[in-house]
Amino acid sequence: MNDANELLKIGDFARLASTNLRTLRYYEELGLLAPASRSQGGFRYYRRAHLNRLNMIRDLQSLGLNLDRIRELMATREVVDDRKQFVARVDEALREQDRLLAERIKLLEEQRAGIARASAKLHDCEHCRHSPHVDNNFCEPCVMTGQPLPETISALY
Repeated sequence: MNDANELLKIGDFARLASTNLRTLRYYEELGLLAPASRSQGGFRYYRRAHLNRLNMIRDLQSLGLNLDRIRELMATREVVDDRKQFVARVDEALREQDRLLAERIKLLEEQRAGIARASAKLHDCEHCRHSPHVDNNFCEPCVMTGQPLPETISALY
């Protein structure tokens, strides 16, 4: 099999990955994403499989990890003589990502519950004679109940 057929020039890889050359070079500098090879002229070449690594970096960033921690978690490719140690590193990275996802899901569920409370309150507002206005502090607190508005209603009123 000819390796050259599998390799993408950095520009082609950047387009495929929806990123830019600067980001790829920066990730290489940080030790996050190394090209598969370089030409004699110094051009970087990547495999399509590098997209998986790049996407994991993006996923971990979106979950709030800084690039230093991402590098630590993704250091699974460092030379390790002990197979158990290698598997343990990969397992740690997966567990960390799962923990972060669980936290994000919990936060999203809390936000959805807040929207449900706001929607329920909005039905009460349909029957109210007051309209949000600067003179009534944008209905805060609610004229009908005297209670604070749900945060998402308050933000919009």
